[in-house]
Amino acid sequence: MQVRVTVRLKPGVLDPQGKAVETALHTLGMADLSDVRQGKIFEFEVATASADEARRQAEQAAQALLANLVIEDFHVEVLGS
Repeated sequence: MQVRVTVRLKPGVLDPQGKAVETALHTLGMADLSDVRQGKIFEFEVATASADEARRQAEQAAQALLANLVIEDFHVEVLGS
């Protein structure tokens, strides 16, 4: 099963990279864009035919390694085989 884990900073956590991108966008004339937040996406295969098992393993990976749970949230999507 293919899985996607999206990791983002929690609301209220300062995001200097997002702010830098927002400033650059404004410099390029895109002033209507605001509140830019950055994140990261991990995509991988889980060797199982069960969507529930794929989700469980991806959540375990996110909690153990992919996300810093103090400042980040994550979302798991099972994309299929």
